Amino acid sequence: MNSTTTTQEKAKAATPVSQNGASGSKSYASTFVLEFEKPILELEQKIDEMRTLAESSGMGNLAVEIDRMQKKATRLREEVFSKLTRWQKVQLARHPRRPYTLDYTDRICTSFLELHGDRCFSDDHALVSGIAEIDGQSLMIMGHQKGRGTKENIYRNFGMANPEGYRKAIRLLAMAQKFKLPVVTFIDTPGAYPGLGAEERGQAEAIARSLYEMARLEVPIITFVIGEGGSGGALALSVADRIFMLEYSIYSVISPEGCASILYRDAGQAPQAAEALRLTADDLLELGIIDGIIPEPSGGAHENHDEIAARVKARILESLPDLMSETTQKLLEARHRKYERIGFFLES
Repeated sequence: MNSTTTTQEKAKAATPVSQNGASGSKSYASTFVLEFEKPILELEQKIDEMRTLAESSGMGNLAVEIDRMQKKATRLREEVFSKLTRWQKVQLARHPRRPYTLDYTDRICTSFLELHGDRCFSDDHALVSGIAEIDGQSLMIMGHQKGRGTKENIYRNFGMANPEGYRKAIRLLAMAQKFKLPVVTFIDTPGAYPGLGAEERGQAEAIARSLYEMARLEVPIITFVIGEGGSGGALALSVADRIFMLEYSIYSVISPEGCASILYRDAGQAPQAAEALRLTADDLLELGIIDGIIPEPSGGAHENHDEIAARVKARILESLPDLMSETTQKLLEARHRKYERIGFFLES
């Protein structure tokens, strides 16, 4: 228990909570702005300046103008976010203030005991797992964990798991089955780590084994794509009975930059590749690959961690009863049919 508390305290210390309720360092909160967010931010800064002026000078007649500008900012935000391109959604999925797995466990779990190590090589800090309780329901939670700032990103390997990470997941999947615990996974990775050491230790085998074990796991599995769902590194934790994506998350066999490098010999063509890949939540729901989309707060999940966590928690509690009422045989048959349907197509 002490080691778990220490890990969470370290994570919290490295990711202080900003005033808007989002967990992230103040430097990110104040300096990181996406290009299409700038007009909204500039208008909101003017509103803040007018509020400060009204409070300091007692100029009550500014209230009407502030209200008018606030409505204008709301309309502008709605207009900008209703017309996002696929590449802009990729940028939102990678936003450094976006909530990560431990941000969700902190908010939705009554308790969370992190478990470590694959019993073969080492612990992988890019993939966190543990036994949790949500409103009296015990379950196993696992997910990719990115860092904020250079130091923590190195510690978390930028959310890219090594083979020992997936072997840790496999070990805990077996534990979940033994104790009849439903499994919830959070996907947020550019992909599995492609380094030489990872390949030497059997990266491909570890991913394949994870796919195999999840396909035949005899307890319900719910997956949430909360940011980037990249390549086999994401798929290794997302063979599930229900797959949900956050509104501005992405899920794809390859990153737009990687696709552009292969197809166009130019990573700078990533926006064009993103359009071709059809990697957004809307695309994947239309293709029948996911089961639902979780709307994000105005401006994206990074603007309000508490609100998006509450929506994820509600979806977990809503989905579990139906899955847990199924017999093991029916659960596995439905899971297998779900993946057999993916890839079917008709030619006219």
